[in-house]
Amino acid sequence: MAKPKKKTAKKTAKKAPAPKKAAAKKPAKKPAKKQPAAEPSMGLGMSFGHTALLPVLTGIRSVIYKVTDINVAKQFYQSAVGKPPYFDQPFYVGFDIDGQEVGLDPDVSKFGPGPGGAVAYWKVIDIHAVYERLTNDLGGSPIEEPADVGGGVQVAVVGDPFGNLVGLIQMS
Repeated sequence: MAKPKKKTAKKTAKKAPAPKKAAAKKPAKKPAKKQPAAEPSMGLGMSFGHTALLPVLTGIRSVIYKVTDINVAKQFYQSAVGKPPYFDQPFYVGFDIDGQEVGLDPDVSKFGPGPGGAVAYWKVIDIHAVYERLTNDLGGSPIEEPADVGGGVQVAVVGDPFGNLVGLIQMS
């Protein structure tokens, strides 16, 4: 009976490698399916699909301006965007413009209004008309007049009544 046990053990050993080979083939197919997902990121100049290299900033969603007078700020931006705020409280006023938000925050305890080194540029159809409206009609200050920066793109910067920088961009 010792011999049949050895044969059974050998048969079991022979059968065991067959499932292992089949199992080894299945995981090889799964990574092959995952690799094409990494290829688009490599096409964007990012290497090997590392998540640290993937873009996380994909468009302007909110621009929040610090203001010292929420009512004056609300009037300025309501006229500038052509509609009332969707959220209007003494601690925050928010305007929804096609899924993007302009927020007004009167809490200046951490930092105040004014130039902070960053400008959010807003798409406009007629940069000269918008620049004139913001500076002449709504009390904004001229910072940079509309200028062609190449490729038919024009930019300008206006200061709101609190010195916050409002960028304008017109794409041809």
